[in-house]
Amino acid sequence: MEILKHECGVAMIRLLKPLEYYKKKYGTYAYGINKLYLLMEKQHNRGQEGAGIGVVKMYSVPGHEYVFRERALGKDAIQEIFETVKCKLDKADITDHDAEWVERYAPFLGEIYMGHLRYSTTGKSGLSYCHPFLRRNNWRSRNLLMCGNFNMTNVDRVFESVVACGQHPRIYSDTVVLLEQLGDALDKENHRIYRQYRDSMDGQKLTATIEDNLDMKRVLSATAPQWDGGFVICGATGSGDMFALRDSHGIRPAFYYHDDEVVVLASERPVIQTVFNVARRDVRELVPGSALIVTKAGQISVTDVLGEGENQRCSFERIYFSRGSDADIYRERKRLGENVVPAIMKSIGGDLDHSVFSFIPNTAEVAFIGMISGLMSELDRRKMQEILDAQKAGRLDAATLDRIMNRDLRVEKVAIKDIKLRTFIAEGEARNDLAAHVYDVTYGIVENVVDNLVVIDDSIVRGTTLKQSILKMLDRLHPRKIVVVSSSPQVRYPDYYGIDMSRMGEFIAFRAAVELLKDRGMSHVLDETYRQCKEQEGLLDIEIRNCVKAIYAPFTQEEISRKIAGMLTADGSINAEVDIIYQSLEGLRDAIPTCPGDWYFSGDYPTPGGVRLVNRAYINFYEGNTEKR
Repeated sequence: MEILKHECGVAMIRLLKPLEYYKKKYGTYAYGINKLYLLMEKQHNRGQEGAGIGVVKMYSVPGHEYVFRERALGKDAIQEIFETVKCKLDKADITDHDAEWVERYAPFLGEIYMGHLRYSTTGKSGLSYCHPFLRRNNWRSRNLLMCGNFNMTNVDRVFESVVACGQHPRIYSDTVVLLEQLGDALDKENHRIYRQYRDSMDGQKLTATIEDNLDMKRVLSATAPQWDGGFVICGATGSGDMFALRDSHGIRPAFYYHDDEVVVLASERPVIQTVFNVARRDVRELVPGSALIVTKAGQISVTDVLGEGENQRCSFERIYFSRGSDADIYRERKRLGENVVPAIMKSIGGDLDHSVFSFIPNTAEVAFIGMISGLMSELDRRKMQEILDAQKAGRLDAATLDRIMNRDLRVEKVAIKDIKLRTFIAEGEARNDLAAHVYDVTYGIVENVVDNLVVIDDSIVRGTTLKQSILKMLDRLHPRKIVVVSSSPQVRYPDYYGIDMSRMGEFIAFRAAVELLKDRGMSHVLDETYRQCKEQEGLLDIEIRNCVKAIYAPFTQEEISRKIAGMLTADGSINAEVDIIYQSLEGLRDAIPTCPGDWYFSGDYPTPGGVRLVNRAYINFYEGNTEKR
């Protein structure tokens, strides 16, 4: 319903055979770049602001490029990038050259491929913020390509440590800071090996020895323990080492596959399954706190760097971001739909005969299937009881049985999204009027002022689209009651690990809780929470706590949901009664037991940085700094 922006999607490929091998087996030297394109397109949902690719060519000769990079902005960035690559390959006319020439000189055909899909969570945009980032050097082993799916909560501290060691970063951003920090550690690793061999060799032999003996675990261990956040950081040196490191709590996802031809890593499992046509069992999850490392020589290892911490895998990945074609995610989303059925039955007074069920396209469709499955079970239970009652009363005949068995749920496709429509007028009411027509409805399926209309979506975060578009669209069908169901719980707290939810005042649940406090003469809770948040700023990590939980403590989820419904219909533009239903935390945890990271719902942040930032977000809200993140 309301698009959540996510940072970001990653893809990496390491070819383990010479390019000539792929030409003979698959008919093209471009096997790697073609697979990178597919991995990125299959993860297109993870990036609309921009994209970028990087290629490391391990057998280039001096005087010729060996690290290639291409980036672009906008929703068509992937197409633009690969069109550019195609033009450069066409210009090189690789079909007229032998394998040795291609290995040495062909642009964008190498051994390591890196792709990134960007969604900004920081408000910073432009080509200079698109990954991969590149740190250049005349020694191949000191060149570093880096991209990531991450958000760091302590970037200020990391920046200070980079400056303290003598560096002078050109841009203040978490990506640049991490690049320079890793680059400094890579320089030191190069120098460590140089000192070890400088007395016994020099020149090209010494350079090759350095390249062959880089220890990327040492580089990561010197930097990553300082990071607080959710991350999958991917990197490649100009000499051919490759790595991907996942945070210790597993907040951001990463999966990998390898055989004797290729090593591949991506943000989502089914993407690898599809692109490389491999079984699910062969695609492994990268262990939290570990790094997938491939050396210049092609040796593959998964190495513990940070230690595996408490499981805090992001539940929103399962609800919303990751592809529903993953077997586990599909089952989980269905279960989310099933788990809201008791609340739906309560809202409609158990009246299945006068209720129409639908969903908001397109991401809620799987949860809708689960919801219908749960409702069918309830209907079947009722049918069985009616049959037993009729039999007991001596009224069970063919006509009665036929009437009972033919009862069915009224399942319809109510909402149709017009993806071509854009609200290009920015002024107030005119924009709202256009927004109200982004969805079309199917007329003639709701009995006026008699039927309930129940629609499910995957999340209700800010309430803006619901108020300006969805409710008005559904009200055109003249139902007696509109029930909007969220398959996820109320988003109450900002996220600081990659999802674009960082300002407290954006959340409809938070605004509802604030209004309830005011309605009940409890405004002092707002003041006291502000005071406590200010006191937290100087405390140590082990001492801080989430003070914002006090805003919600006096109220049940149902009270906040009723207030949300009242706020969304306060202007009197909706004729039908409106009820808002959210998934419970218990229902979420039952449906997604393996991914318990739910800090945006519960306020239980996995790292101290998240707790610090949620308190800061409340201070910004209280002080009226609504644009600060």
